[in-house]
Amino acid sequence: MAGEERALAVLLRALQGLAPKDFQEFKTKLSDVHVEGGWNIPKDSLVKAAHPCALAHCMGKNYSEDTAMDIAIGLFEEMNQRDLAEKLLDEKVKEYKRKYREHVVREFLRYKEVNSCLGENLSISSRYTDLTIARKPRSKRGGEHEAVGASRGCADAGNGPGTVTVTAQTLFKPDRDGQTPQVVVLVGAPGMGKTMTVRKVMVEWVEGTLYTQFDYVFCIDCKDIAFTKEASVADLVSKCCPHRRTPSGKILDDQKQLLFIFDGFEALGFSLVQPEVELSSDPREVKPLETTLMSLLKKTVLPESSLLITTRPMALQSLGQCLEGEYYAEILGFSAAMREEYFHRYFENDNKADMAFRFARGNEILYSLCVIPIMSWTVCTILEQELYKKKNLVECSKATTWMSAFYLSRLMKCRGRDNPQDLQRFLHKLCSLAADGIWKHKVLFEEKEIKDRGLDQPDLLPLFLNEEISKKGVDHENVYSFTHLHLQEFFAAMFYVLEDDGEMVSDSGALAKDVNMLLESYSKSRKDLNLTVRFLFGLISQKSIEYADKIIGCRISPQAREDMLRWLQGRHRGISHPSQALKVSELDTFHFLFEMNEKSFAQSALGHFTDIDLQDIKLTLYDQMALSFCIRQWAGLGCVTLRGCSFLQQDPGKELAASVPRSGASGAGGHPRPLAERRQEDLRSPIHLLCQALRHPGSGLRALRLQWCGLSESCCAELAALLAEHPSLARLELGDGTLGDGGVRLLCEGLQQPACRLRTLQLWYSRLTSACCEDLATVLGTSPHLEELDLSFSEGLRDAGVQLLCEGLQRRACQLQTLRLGSCRLTSACCRALAARLVESPHLTCLDLSDNELGADGILQLCQQLRHPTCPLRALGLSTSGLSEEALQELAALRALKPDLKIGNLLKQDVPQAGAMARLPFHRGVLPGAVGPGGRKALPSFRRGPCNNRSHF
Repeated sequence: MAGEERALAVLLRALQGLAPKDFQEFKTKLSDVHVEGGWNIPKDSLVKAAHPCALAHCMGKNYSEDTAMDIAIGLFEEMNQRDLAEKLLDEKVKEYKRKYREHVVREFLRYKEVNSCLGENLSISSRYTDLTIARKPRSKRGGEHEAVGASRGCADAGNGPGTVTVTAQTLFKPDRDGQTPQVVVLVGAPGMGKTMTVRKVMVEWVEGTLYTQFDYVFCIDCKDIAFTKEASVADLVSKCCPHRRTPSGKILDDQKQLLFIFDGFEALGFSLVQPEVELSSDPREVKPLETTLMSLLKKTVLPESSLLITTRPMALQSLGQCLEGEYYAEILGFSAAMREEYFHRYFENDNKADMAFRFARGNEILYSLCVIPIMSWTVCTILEQELYKKKNLVECSKATTWMSAFYLSRLMKCRGRDNPQDLQRFLHKLCSLAADGIWKHKVLFEEKEIKDRGLDQPDLLPLFLNEEISKKGVDHENVYSFTHLHLQEFFAAMFYVLEDDGEMVSDSGALAKDVNMLLESYSKSRKDLNLTVRFLFGLISQKSIEYADKIIGCRISPQAREDMLRWLQGRHRGISHPSQALKVSELDTFHFLFEMNEKSFAQSALGHFTDIDLQDIKLTLYDQMALSFCIRQWAGLGCVTLRGCSFLQQDPGKELAASVPRSGASGAGGHPRPLAERRQEDLRSPIHLLCQALRHPGSGLRALRLQWCGLSESCCAELAALLAEHPSLARLELGDGTLGDGGVRLLCEGLQQPACRLRTLQLWYSRLTSACCEDLATVLGTSPHLEELDLSFSEGLRDAGVQLLCEGLQRRACQLQTLRLGSCRLTSACCRALAARLVESPHLTCLDLSDNELGADGILQLCQQLRHPTCPLRALGLSTSGLSEEALQELAALRALKPDLKIGNLLKQDVPQAGAMARLPFHRGVLPGAVGPGGRKALPSFRRGPCNNRSHF
C-alpha cells in the first residue's frame, strides 16, 4: 500500500507540472486508452476530474499502480513531455527494485530440505556454512582446462601457482594485479554447495552486505530455462521477478550495475557454438535461447555487465569456448572448522551436535567425506534420526553405499508401511529411470517420462525426485530430477543388481540389466560411470545384501558378485606386459573394493596380482584409506611403486598452503628422539596410512618405490618404523623429496634395527649434505644386509661426505656391493679415500662416479688401486669428457689389464612426468642457496648442458 501511495504521489506531481492546455490534452488522450483485459475510465469520471489531484485519484481507483504508471509514461512520451516521463519511469524503477528485493527475500531466504519427510522450511542464514573456495588467475584462451582439478575430488585444486583462497563475498574483488573480475565461473562437483552459495549471495545482496556495487543481481536457474525455445535478455530478467511490468529497458541501460547469475549451467545441455553473425547486441531482441545466452557470454550484448556462472566440471570445456578473460573459482568443500560449524548449525543443539560430530570425527572415512557438503548433510540427517531414537551411533555404517541404503530405508519407512509391494514396484521403476538417465547423461526428466514409467504417484514421487515447476505457463509440463546426482547414480546401480519379480520385469523398459555391459563400457570409455560402478560394489557386499533384504525388502542378485569379481580379476591383465608381474595400475580398483569393504572378496580379487603401480595422482585421504584397506588384505603384494603421487591430508584449507618440512623429528643437538615417541607424534604424516597398512601381519612386501612424491622429513619416522618391522622389505627407493639430513638420520635408525633386512637403498634428489654421511657410514659398517647404496644427484654431498662414507666401507661387517655417487659434485679430493677402499672392501663390485669432475689426479689415484689383483671391482662409472691425455692413457692401460672391468657412464637419468613435476614445491636436485645464473635455481649437472659421457673403452 505504501508503494502505491508513493507512485500516485509522483504521478500527481507530474500532472501538476502540466500547463492547463497540456493537462486537457492528457485527459483527452487518456479517454482513448484501452487497457487489454481491463476497463476504461468512464467518460463522466474524466469530466469530473477537473484538476490533477482528482485525475490522479481517478486513475488510482480504476487502474492498478503499474497500469496507471505505464499509461501516464506512454501519454507523456506521446506529448513530448520527456522529463515528466523520465521522472515517472525513475519512480517505477525504484518501486520495481523494492518489489524485486522483497521477492528475492521470499524466494531465497528460506528453503525446504531435500524432501518433505525429513525436512522443513529453513533459513539460509541459519544453515549456510562458509566453504573453502580457490580462485585461479585470470584465464587466457584454453585456460578453462587448467581451472580446476575436477577429476580428483574436493581439495585438489588449491595447490597451483597463483591460486588464492576466496569466499563468496570476495569473488568479484580485484585480484593481485588489480584486475576486477567481470566473469567468474564457480565450479564444483555435485553436492559441493553451489546453489546454496548462490542463495546466500542473493540474500546478502538484499541485506546490503554483499555486492553493493550492483543495483541488480538476477539469478537464473538453468534448469528452469532449459526447455525454453526463444527469449531475449529482457525476457530472462522478467522471469526473475513475477512483477507484471518489468521496466527492463531502464534497468538494462546501466550495464555496469548488473550481475547475472546462471546457476547450474550444465543443465542446459545444448551446444553454445553459434556463428558470430547470429549473435545479438540488443537485449530486447528475441532469439533462440542458445543464441541469447551465447551473446551474453561472448559479451556482444550488455558487454559491461558481470556474470557469475555455477557449473559442474563436466560443462567446463564447452563453457570455456564461449568466454574470454574469465576467472575460475572452485569450491573445495568444508575445512575441519567448517565441518564442525555445519554440524552445530544443523542440530541447533550443542549436545546433539557434539555427539554427532564426535562420531563423524572418530570415523576417518566418514569425516573425510564430510568435506563434501551434501555428505555432511546426509550424515547429519541419518544421525539425527538415530539420536531421535536414542540409538548407539556406533551402529551407523561407514560405507557411502550403506549410508545411502540406510537413508533410502528411512524414506521408504515414512510411506511404505501399508503397501510394501507398491513401494517395491515403484523402487524398481525409479531405478530404471535413474539408469536410463545415467547412460544418456540425463538429469532432467519430463513429465511424460514420469507418467510412462508409472512413477506419477504423489505419495512416493516427492520422496525421491524434485519437481521443477514450469514458469512458462500451463501449456508447459514440469520437469523432474533426482534430489542429487549421487542419489541418481546410487539408484542406477541398484537397477543392475536388484532381482525382479516376474510382474516387474516388464516395467524395466528397454534398458538391459547387464552388469557386464556396464563394466565393459566403464573400462573402455565411460569413465563418468565411476560412481555408479562404485555403488555396485557397495551393494553386492554381504552386509548390503542382508540389509536390503531385511530392511528395504529388495533382493540383490548373487550372480552380480561373481561377474564383478571376474571383471576385477581380468581388467589389469591387458595392462601388464606378459613378461612382467601382474600390476594394479588403476586407483579405482581400490575404491571399488574399499566401498564393498569385504575382506574375503578383496583377497580373491587381488590374489592374482603382485604389484601396485600408480603414477601422477593426488592421493586424497579417501584414496589413501582405500589403498590401505586393500593392502591389508593383499598377502601376495610384493612391490609398491608410486611415481609423481602426492599425499593430501584432510583439511582443504591446509592443502592450499605450501608444504613445509617438519623440523620436529630431531631432539636437542640434532640427535633423533626415540623412534616410538616420534611415531606417536607423526601419526598425521602424509604417508602414515600407507606405512601402517604395509606393516600389517603377513605382509610380504619386497620393494617400495616412492619417486617424485614430494616426501619430507616428517615421513621418515614412518619409513624407519616400516624398515624396523618389515624383514621382507629388501628395496627402498626414494626420490625427489625434501628428506634432508634429518630424514636420513631417521632412516638410518630404522636400518640399524635387528629385524631390518634392506638390501638396496636409493635416495635421489633428497637434498643430502655431508652431515648425514656419518649416520650412513654407521649403517654401512654394521648392516649385514645392505648391498647397494645409491645417493645419485645429491649435489650437497661433496667430497667431505664421501670421505665419511669411506669410513663405513672399511669396516669388516660392511657387505656393500654397489655404491652410486653420480652427479654429486665430487672432485679429485675424495679419490684417495675411495681408492683405498677399492682394495680393502672385498664385496664392492660397482662404484659409480659418473658426471663428477674428478680430474686427471683423481682418475690416476683410482686406476692405481684398480690395477691391484685383489681389487674386486667389476664396474666403474666415470665421465671421460675433458680428461687429459695422460688420464685417458691410464684408463686404456687399465682396460687392457682388466678386460672384464666395465668403465663408462653408469648414471641413470629417471625424469618424472610433467604433471608430477608441476605439483612439487621444488625443482629436482635444487639445494637451498644453489642458485644459477640470473638468480634461477640450478638443475642437476647432467641437465645443465651437453656432455660427452661416452666411454672411450
